[in-house]
Amino acid sequence: MYFAKKIIPLEPYKGEWKMSAPEQLSFLQPVNEREVRKAVVKELKAYKALRVAVQNKQEQAEKGIDQLFPRLHQSETKNDLKARQIERALQYSLDEIERKIIEEKYLSPARVNDINVYLELRLTKDQYYIKKREAIFQLATALRII
Repeated sequence: MYFAKKIIPLEPYKGEWKMSAPEQLSFLQPVNEREVRKAVVKELKAYKALRVAVQNKQEQAEKGIDQLFPRLHQSETKNDLKARQIERALQYSLDEIERKIIEEKYLSPARVNDINVYLELRLTKDQYYIKKREAIFQLATALRII
């Protein structure tokens, strides 16, 4: 097996062959970061509306009203499931800083610039963008986008 123009013998490990980390990573398909970010941001924006729809549905059920507004699409179950899974991904797959970044940047009602978020969280610009990228990829993984 060739790696860095040198022959690296594989060593047996409990009867199995052990592969180096670069060899293991070579099996993973490369992902386009821009496409991943675009898909996650699209779902987060949809989540804002889905979250309100779920709350409205609960409020209507409490008042005994079946459907207050005309329904054009019959995707209520799918929307409920999406909202719950995105909520679960936000709650369990992100650390506190990553969650705050996502909530401030993508889930707040006002449009927020990156600089305002990292200044508010007292992060450096580099720390912010690293954490933001990690959060996007964690959500993409949790939501099975990648």
